[in-house]
Amino acid sequence: ADILACAHASHGDTKHPLLFPKDPNECFEMSALALDLADRLQTPIFVMTDLDIGMNQRLTEPLVWDHTKDYDRGKVMTAEMLDSRNFGRYLDEDGDGIPYRTYPGTHKNKGAFFTRGTTRDQYARYSEEGPVYVENVERLLKKFETARSLVPPAIRTDAREGSDVGVIYFGSTSPAMFEALDVFRDDEIQINALRLRAFPFGDEVIEFIQAHEKVYVVEQNRDAQMRSLLVNELGISPARLVPVLHFDGTPITASFIVSKICQMLSTSKVTPIRKAS
Repeated sequence: ADILACAHASHGDTKHPLLFPKDPNECFEMSALALDLADRLQTPIFVMTDLDIGMNQRLTEPLVWDHTKDYDRGKVMTAEMLDSRNFGRYLDEDGDGIPYRTYPGTHKNKGAFFTRGTTRDQYARYSEEGPVYVENVERLLKKFETARSLVPPAIRTDAREGSDVGVIYFGSTSPAMFEALDVFRDDEIQINALRLRAFPFGDEVIEFIQAHEKVYVVEQNRDAQMRSLLVNELGISPARLVPVLHFDGTPITASFIVSKICQMLSTSKVTPIRKAS
């Protein structure tokens, strides 16, 4: 139940990327990815593990590390760049919201590590004038847009015959949802599914929501935090996103998901009295 706390972990005017692993294998892979993203974006990255994944026994793919992997250290200036290029060290030169940085010791008298705050302009000059702050927080928006293209996209699974009903899920809810989707298939209940793997949300998320009359959002917290994040970030009408909430302290089950969604589906198919008359 810490989705919103992590997504907005600040005094405001900034947001943080979140990764949603479904099992220990994805925890392993996404932790490595988080280090790359943190260096590339120069911002905190949250890997949203939870008690269910951390404490319960479960089958998972073997953890395999690629020893040929190159780490993504982001936009780092070399000593040659510091000597040859005459622009502000914190200038967003290519418009992705991410300024260049240096490693300590890169140059004998240039390029000491510096963390840029909202009171420094692109040339690291101190200023508390309005335009500097506005430029900085607007640059953070550009960086968040860049993050949208770097985080893992959502994974969609469509019913055999297609459907105007969808379900969104994420994280440790996934194993129960996989089983629930099997039950829906066996019972010939057509439901399309989308597994979120990261925030910020990609275009595939809003396309999925817009393609369905009703979308159920399955999550394990009381306040429907993922639904709130979807509504706020994508400008979706809350009426289109129906919360399916499990928060009794035990892991969510397929039978819970199937029971809740079937109950809501049967209720939504009842003809209103005024229309019948």
